[in-house]
Amino acid sequence: MGEAQGQTAPARRPSPPEDLAALSFEDALAELEEIVKSLEGGRSTLAQAIADYERGAALRRHCEQKLAEAEAKVQAIVDAPGGPTLRDVE
Repeated sequence: MGEAQGQTAPARRPSPPEDLAALSFEDALAELEEIVKSLEGGRSTLAQAIADYERGAALRRHCEQKLAEAEAKVQAIVDAPGGPTLRDVE
């Protein structure tokens, strides 16, 4: 089947999944937000929408992993008899 006239979106090449490890949380989230806007706009071809959806799912997983890593590193300052100490947040 051919594409409907006026229904093509600017070509955006999704990056391969291997590059996700190099993305910061902020960059991954910004790319994910761009993909969501594109999908909501409904101007992509079906093939591009599927590729964008797959990239978005990978970005979501990457963001969740980055958040879990950050949560594991978060520490809270608590008062202790000898002064402030650090402890992991649960």
